[in-house]
Amino acid sequence: MVESIDDKILVSIKKRGRGSVFSTEEYAHYGDPDAVQKALSRMARKGVLLHVCHGIYCYPQIDKDLGLGVLYPSYEDIAKVIAKRDKVRIFPAGALAQNMLGLSTQVPMNVVYLTDGSNRKVNIKNGRGILFRHVSPKKLSFNDKLAMLITTALRDMGEKNVTEEHRIQLKKVLEQHPEPFSTHDMKLMPLWIRNLITEIYEQLHTTL
Repeated sequence: MVESIDDKILVSIKKRGRGSVFSTEEYAHYGDPDAVQKALSRMARKGVLLHVCHGIYCYPQIDKDLGLGVLYPSYEDIAKVIAKRDKVRIFPAGALAQNMLGLSTQVPMNVVYLTDGSNRKVNIKNGRGILFRHVSPKKLSFNDKLAMLITTALRDMGEKNVTEEHRIQLKKVLEQHPEPFSTHDMKLMPLWIRNLITEIYEQLHTTL
């Protein structure tokens, strides 16, 4: 018996495991684009897959312990698959970066990623989405990801909005990164962020 394209794709998806997110392009070798798209759409209609956004699907995790049912993939997982498909670099920015550093508890309707690709918005569900904001490659050329995360978070926050509570939280974060950032990375920061980081490191070394 000849396996249908649906069966072939489903076998591959199950090997990936629940929670996996993927693009239709990853299954291009299973048939012509229209046939692959139709196969994935059929599985989504049956509830086997989630159609996340244009060209992106998820083999969802199912929560049985708390009765939450189908679990939606994270913005990060979705963004990474989109970036891989489009062959671009991305990095968290705005409230998402601030949240990752503990500088904010805000859960934005639209998360923002910096990218060396084009400006665009990907609609996910319930009015939520992922904004990809084009920046020059230089702004993505940090060697240390923490240095870049702090820079993107603070740049969007603005110097005047940095409170004493923010400084305390940054100090906690930098305590876990005892070695100061490289000269290369420090030069990529706006002057006020560079001064703030330098000040915090000086405080940390004074208390050691």
